[in-house]
Amino acid sequence: MTAVLDTLVAVRRTAMDLLARREHGRVELTRKLRQRGAPDELIDTALDRLTDEGLLSEARYLESFVSYRARSGYGPMRIREELGQRGLQRPDIELALRESGIDWQEQLTDTWRRKFSGHLPIDARERAKQGRFLAYRGYSMEMINRLFSGRGMDD
Repeated sequence: MTAVLDTLVAVRRTAMDLLARREHGRVELTRKLRQRGAPDELIDTALDRLTDEGLLSEARYLESFVSYRARSGYGPMRIREELGQRGLQRPDIELALRESGIDWQEQLTDTWRRKFSGHLPIDARERAKQGRFLAYRGYSMEMINRLFSGRGMDD
């Protein structure tokens, strides 16, 4: 966009347009508004009002992000890292992960089944391959080892 956001109304309208598409965190929304040419003082004022009105909510953003990434097969370690990179506070991230209601071991098992057709590794090379994939996805080695030993499976 070439239009500079030089009024509070323009900044607010742009922020609301972004929020209408999906939830955003304050840091992410600030970055997007800056990229569109909005000055910091207008951004802060507009976002404070949106927060007061309940239109901008970090808690809702966290809940939405955790749920979306978990459905995509990502584990708590990867999600925690991504949220940290987006400027969210560690205690808020931990609370969102705890309150998500997601059974991470079950999530790991589902991700593993989709990727490896439920075939446990037959040798060290295959175990390392599967372990690397699952660790990259954000699952702890403890959880992965539990899966491979059969302790995390329901059948």
